[in-house]
Amino acid sequence: MKKINVPMLLLATLVILMFVAVGVAIAFRNIWLVLLFLLLGFAIMGFGLSLKKKKK
Repeated sequence: MKKINVPMLLLATLVILMFVAVGVAIAFRNIWLVLLFLLLGFAIMGFGLSLKKKKK
């Protein structure tokens, strides 16, 4: 059984939370929060992918 990579798991969870926050911001009809959370979600995802690429 493989060992769980906790930092990457937390990073992936943070990305999911950012996209959930986009949905909440849409419900509040606040375009600025939608844009903020969308950009943060993609930035964190890119950071995680770059970490994964460096590791290999």
